[in-house]
Amino acid sequence: MITLRFKTNINCDGCVAKVAPFLNSDPSITAWRVDTDNPDKVLTVEGENLEHRSIIAAIQTAGYKIEMVR
Repeated sequence: MITLRFKTNINCDGCVAKVAPFLNSDPSITAWRVDTDNPDKVLTVEGENLEHRSIIAAIQTAGYKIEMVR
C-alpha cells in the first residue's frame, strides 16, 4: 500500500464533493481523504501503483491547486 500526501486548496465539503468523481474514477486509489481542518488542506491518497502525476492532474482538472508534500 502506498500513501501520498498533497497540500491543496480544497477547503470545504462542497470542494471535496467536486473532486470526488475525479479521485473515485482512478482504479489505483483505494482510499482518500482531505483534512479541511489542517491549514494546508492535506489530501491523503492510499492505493497500489499510485502515480502522483495522475492525482495532481485530476485535482487540477477539478479546478484546485495541489502540490506534493515530502
